[in-house]
Amino acid sequence: MTASSLPPWALHARLRRRIQRWFLRIPPADTLLLDHRNTYILPTRAGFMLAATLIVLLIASINYQLGLGYLLTFLLAGCTASGMWVAHSTLRGLRLHMSAPQPLFAGALAVLDVVLANERRTPRVAIALALHGTQNWSWADVPAQGRASVQLSFKPARRGLHTLPALTVQTLFPMGAFRVWSVWRPAAQVLVWPAPETSPPPLPPGQPTAGAGIASGARAAGEFDGVRAYRPGDGMRLIVWKKFARAGELVSRDAMQMQQRQLWLDFSLTGAMEAEARLSRLAAWVLAADAQGLDYGLRLPGTEIPPDQGAPQRLRCLQALALWGQPAADTPLDKQ
Repeated sequence: MTASSLPPWALHARLRRRIQRWFLRIPPADTLLLDHRNTYILPTRAGFMLAATLIVLLIASINYQLGLGYLLTFLLAGCTASGMWVAHSTLRGLRLHMSAPQPLFAGALAVLDVVLANERRTPRVAIALALHGTQNWSWADVPAQGRASVQLSFKPARRGLHTLPALTVQTLFPMGAFRVWSVWRPAAQVLVWPAPETSPPPLPPGQPTAGAGIASGARAAGEFDGVRAYRPGDGMRLIVWKKFARAGELVSRDAMQMQQRQLWLDFSLTGAMEAEARLSRLAAWVLAADAQGLDYGLRLPGTEIPPDQGAPQRLRCLQALALWGQPAADTPLDKQ
């Protein structure tokens, strides 16, 4: 089908897509300096109305030979030209910077912190930012030779490593007759973990380690260690706080008992569910094992993380769950 045979609405949509691609042609970058090459200006509806008013005033002044009409017309035209220059200079020279947002669970909002840096000796006011293609503007005033921070948010559609959406920065200052804007494509990425299952089953039973007897294993599903009386110097993670809250007695987990069985969070132990539901269950198990201070490992098809504990182990396992089954990312995740 040729362009001439398309209906008007299809032609408008095609033109709009081409314009969007042209604006997004710029390469991604975490820092953007606004200048005359990437800053655009067009009249707003109010600007077109102002132009029509000036034309009517000029025609009336010519027809009726109104000296004061000429004065008013050219005074308003001069103010409009000055406002256009002020509007463009409000964005020109402004520097924008964004850091990679923190990883989050699927379904949560990713918060984008944008820093606006003004090296000029005069303030920049009424600057708005929003996700490209939306109208949810966040406003900021940047002081002279200072900085201002603006927060934006969006909800990633699913787990995995996502590129950040393009942003639009604009201003209508000072008259509202001209819109000055620029489009920015951040290079940072956000890691989205699988949403943990709301009510997961108990942790799977641990597997005996080499040289450990079966009888020294867990007492029930989800219990991998015995308890002993509290000793001065025991870490906070070893204390069984639930027992203290219930009976008022300080007891600690027995590290020797903990070492006799290994907890493996295995993809095959999650049940006959869809892959995404299995990953959600594994994410819930990772959080439960980390909260109990257990040594645990993760097994996924094609991926195995050896047992360990602590925040680094939790992040490694959640990252593996987020990226499982997806192509390798171009950006290293250790920057996040």
